[in-house]
Parts: sequence; structure tokens; C-alpha cells
Amino acid sequence: MPDTPLLSVRDLHTSFPLRSALLRRTVGQVQAVAGVSFDVPAGGTLGLVGESGSGKSTVARTIVGLEKARSGNILFEGEELTTLAPAAMRRVRRQLQMIFQDPYASLNPRATVEQIITEAWEIHPDVVPRKRFGAEARELLERVGLNPDHARRYPHQFSGGQRQRIGIARALALRPKLVICDEAVSALDVSVQAQVLNLLEDLRRDLGLAYLFIAHDLSVVRHISDQVAVMYLGRIVETASRDELFTRPLHPYTQALLSAVPDPKPWDRPPRRPIIIGGDVPSPADPPSGCRFRTRCWKAQDSCATTEPALEIRLERHPAACHFAADVAEVVGG
Repeated sequence: MPDTPLLSVRDLHTSFPLRSALLRRTVGQVQAVAGVSFDVPAGGTLGLVGESGSGKSTVARTIVGLEKARSGNILFEGEELTTLAPAAMRRVRRQLQMIFQDPYASLNPRATVEQIITEAWEIHPDVVPRKRFGAEARELLERVGLNPDHARRYPHQFSGGQRQRIGIARALALRPKLVICDEAVSALDVSVQAQVLNLLEDLRRDLGLAYLFIAHDLSVVRHISDQVAVMYLGRIVETASRDELFTRPLHPYTQALLSAVPDPKPWDRPPRRPIIIGGDVPSPADPPSGCRFRTRCWKAQDSCATTEPALEIRLERHPAACHFAADVAEVVGG
């Protein structure tokens, strides 16, 4: 893989105005993404995990330009995306596609499946000749596990899982280099999830794709990702290789998430001690001072309320944003 990452995000901030109900004046900001940095190498997969509301989808939408970054940098193949003009961004989007979380809302109900897929080729006519539109659309449908004879059907005639497969076919239509998968398998039955994940792996191998794979299911992330980044309340709190993160997590939030994952072979290992996270997720409009996880952390001390921990190497292993990562690691390893 080249030394320069395909996608590089640095200190990304995205916020939304909080308006009063009476006069609709802006009274605050919701800090959906607050200083996120990561890299996605060409041909690799970064898994981005966290609870609902942690800001994962906002990161994805900001990268593709559906939300505007307040500050920070987004570099795709070395090109800064946050300052691109609309015409230039359209050119980049050809290489940067997205599979959306909601298969019911992301497809045009008035268009047939063939029209949904071929719309991208209307915008970029040099990708596929017009006379090949129908044949190419059917080949894509077959590749994602759908009946190519259903190309003239409408989205309401498909199940949720089938609609998500249509979304995958649409994302592949322009032959991109990077695909952002925003909960791409969460709408599918468990029996179908493995098939779609295997499909995505095959596509990565055959087409040289890179993925930013967003999910809340850690078992799914473990199956498909090379690197994993854990988000909590708009910030990344830990990053590591897949094996390192699942073997020895350093941040208490990561350890709590992993303790909730069912063990497929409990008879092969000693029983794990479950970690229960108390309280509710704080509002991103008014995050806690210091460490954002401290209000729910069993290791929190006074210093956690005054000093925000930096995301830096702990125990010569991998970056974690916790003042007491060493103590947490001892608990996890013991």
C-alpha cells in the first residue's frame, strides 16, 4: 500500500445550530463531531464504531459534502475537499461513494431500480456507454445478489435488505476507489449479513476498493476491518489494529462495548466479567468538561473533570484517550 493514505481526516469539527422554539434564534451549537482524525489507506478498511449519537454518520456525511465542516481538513488523494467548488466536488464524488443507513429513505420511490443505478452514468457519461446501461445495471444487480430481471421494479416492491443491496449496486456504479458504508448491513437479517460482508470483501479484493465501515455491531467490524477507531460523543477515544483492539482494549468505553458482545464459544474461555455503563449519554450540545466519558466511567477521578485526555500512545501499544489506560489495561488483561 502507498505511504500516502487514500483518505486523510484531520481535526474535523462539524456542528449544528441549536435554535430557540419561540424566535428561532441560534442559542447554541450541537457538537456532533469535535476534532476527529483518522486515515484510510488505499485498499484497506477502517471500522468506525460507537453508540448511536456518537457522530459516526455525521463524519461520513461531512466527508462526502452532505454536511459542511466547521473546521479541519479532509484530504482525498491529497486533495482538500472542504474548499472545493461544487463542480470540482462532483468530479471527486465519482471516486467517493456512500451506502446510506436507511434503505427506505435513500432510494427514489418514483424511479425503477435500473433508473436509480443508471442515473450516475447520466451525470458521468464516460463511465458506461448509453447502449450498455441496461446490461451493466443487470450485471450489478446480479453481483450484489439480486435478480437482474427485477431491474424494472420500484423500491417499494423490495424488502429492506434488498433495498440495501440496491444501494450497494448504486454505490459501485461509478467504480469508486472509496466506499463509505454507513451501517450498510444493519437493515439485513443476520443470515444475510454474512453474505453481504463476504460480497464487500470480494469487491474490495477484485476492484481494489477501500472502505470506511461505520457500524455499532462490533462483531461485524471485527469481520471486515483492518483498523478500528472507537467514537464517543463526537471524539475518537481509541484506535488500533483489529486484532490489537479486540485482544487488549485500553479505553474503558471500548472495554465496556466489547464486554457486551456475545461470546460464540464460551466453553473455550473463562467467563468474562460484564461491564455495565451507568447513566445516559450526555447531550452533544453541552458535553462534560474534561473527559467526555467521565460521567459514565468507573475509573473516573477528579482530574478527569478538569483535563481532557489526549489521544496518544499508551503502554507502547496504541492510541487511547484515557488518563488511566494503564490501570484499565491491567483490569482487562487480568
